[in-house]
Amino acid sequence: MLMRLAFLMVIMLSVACSGDSLEAEKRTAAQQHYRTTNTVIPGNNQIISFSEPAYTKAERPKPNLDRNAFFGDLHVHTALSFDASAFGTTASPSDAYRYAQGEAITHPSGFEVQLTQPLDFYAVTDHGVLLGLINEAIDTNSAFSQYELAKPYHNINESIDGGLLDLAKRSKAFYNFVSDVVANLLDGTIDEDSINSASKSAWQQTIEATNAAYKPGVFTTFAAYEFTSSTQAREALHRNVIFRSTQRLPAQPFSRFNSINPEGLWDWMDQLRQQDVESLAIPHNSNGSNGAMFAFTDWAGRPIDVDYAAKRLRNEPLVEITQVKGTSETHPLLSQNDEWANFEIFPLRTSTRLPSNPQGSYVRNAWQRGLSLTTRDSGNPYKFGVIGSSDTHTGAASLEENNYFGKIGAFDSTPEKRGSIPASFLYGTLVKLAASEMVEEVDGQNYLDFSGYKYWGASGIAGVWAEANTREAIYDALRRKETFATSGTRIKLRFFSGYHFAEDQLDETDLIKEAYRSGATMGATLQAQGKRQPSFLTWAIADPNTAPLQRLQIVKGWLTNGEHQEKVYDVACSNNLQVNQDTHRCPDNNARVNLGDCSTTANVGAAELKVLWQDPDFVPEQEAFYYARALENPVCRWSTWDAIRSGKLPRGDLPATIQERAWSSPIWYSALDDNDNFVE
Repeated sequence: MLMRLAFLMVIMLSVACSGDSLEAEKRTAAQQHYRTTNTVIPGNNQIISFSEPAYTKAERPKPNLDRNAFFGDLHVHTALSFDASAFGTTASPSDAYRYAQGEAITHPSGFEVQLTQPLDFYAVTDHGVLLGLINEAIDTNSAFSQYELAKPYHNINESIDGGLLDLAKRSKAFYNFVSDVVANLLDGTIDEDSINSASKSAWQQTIEATNAAYKPGVFTTFAAYEFTSSTQAREALHRNVIFRSTQRLPAQPFSRFNSINPEGLWDWMDQLRQQDVESLAIPHNSNGSNGAMFAFTDWAGRPIDVDYAAKRLRNEPLVEITQVKGTSETHPLLSQNDEWANFEIFPLRTSTRLPSNPQGSYVRNAWQRGLSLTTRDSGNPYKFGVIGSSDTHTGAASLEENNYFGKIGAFDSTPEKRGSIPASFLYGTLVKLAASEMVEEVDGQNYLDFSGYKYWGASGIAGVWAEANTREAIYDALRRKETFATSGTRIKLRFFSGYHFAEDQLDETDLIKEAYRSGATMGATLQAQGKRQPSFLTWAIADPNTAPLQRLQIVKGWLTNGEHQEKVYDVACSNNLQVNQDTHRCPDNNARVNLGDCSTTANVGAAELKVLWQDPDFVPEQEAFYYARALENPVCRWSTWDAIRSGKLPRGDLPATIQERAWSSPIWYSALDDNDNFVE
């Protein structure tokens, strides 16, 4: 027994050190090269054609001009991602698409996972870098598996048990694989063609699965992948690339092996667009970027100019505002007068234990920075809409607080591994001896803390308003930014602004038709009409499977003498409560959560909230943005559910409850014409 304990401790130490001593120097040099090389290698502009299934006119859905809300996930990893494979994931793109449609699939730890409600659209976004390569290493029948670097990965999936030894083995594989490949490329042990061959094969497999699962009017799929970039300071600059069609696509993705500079990605996308290959990129985890995602400068440190702003906005009309690794709306240090700012905050740079600077890392702050750049005649690269997505690495989005199964397979598949209940004496002792930073003491109990899992959330979902559930209609909604995000719930959120709305229209059957005819939708710009004051139509419908709505809000951002300003207005309250016109807050609706069993107060909250609102602080000459935020009644957070089901008390340093929510894309109010003159 003592020998086994000692062996497990050695294995855990190898995890912490990211490699054995004989190869450490070589791997360190390779990782440094991987993280810092800024040479832009032109992306492969070769276009390949695929045949989408032919659908008869009868099979195509009839468009609804008033548009429907559709829910999906545009950030999903399968076994074709090197990290997901190392986490024990065996789900293929086809498995992921089955899961999204409501089928059960097998989690890496052996149990089945299934959505309560199917999704309307889904995109598998495996990492473009080393796409499919670790699978080639695992498969002993492949040519790549015969390389020496591949041999430690042979048949690694044959004994997935999620135990300490298995996790240590997989951690070592995850940390070593990239640096092994880079080191062998640099010294010529392997050639680039072997990597490109695996990438092209995996990319083709993804596209074929995407086409096979597409059912216009029922379920939409997109060809997509993740471009994974970061700075030398480990500041995350990741984005997902979504293609409008699968009929014409690049032969392989543009990855960080081409460039770690996102501007290189945009150039590649522009070049593809000239060949009628349309795509958009969606940044994510800006919260972990340490301010790099929404900087005032470009990659080279030069001030942002009009050309940069136009290129970025052309290629990145959206941002992922919430996902499992935290919510990126705002931060308590940035929004001190927003009582709901401290929602699922992940305070670290992605995949590190380094703190992330909130300035330049959060979406509301980016919108404010965009206003600042506009005043400098620099354009506005941050005039983007929002979606949510999951970033699952199991093929299966874990979206429900009361059914949370983590993100990274065998590594966070139990409450103990997630750090939501105390670690067992044996497990906690071994980990603490091997890597003390992976255990933290709270209220006299030891909890595992492998990678900040306690901060992770059961989030999120992308919402769009589209005429039909088809690739064309949903992509066009993404492109025009008529999108919203949720933290995992299915709230439907509408947001319009215009000059012709009237209170008596709120209950009219043609309300939405009129809003589209005469107003601006979320994601659009409302042009000033002299000193006329616009109205904002906001409408939220609750998810009947989660919690009722508590309140509906509008958040405003503007500048005063160049300084960022913001204000949160409650605009509609549940239970016929009225907004206090002095504080702009709803009274407490007395919705409560019983932390003994997670039951909630009955008959409190609203099934829908709808209001026509005017800004009481409106200034006609003031550039501003507005967006809607809908809040549900409180419910137990996933970590509380874990604790209660395990017969433990919830951790005292984590929120016991959360308020699920939805965010709309903004509407920008512009008081200036094209010549920067005030509109009379």
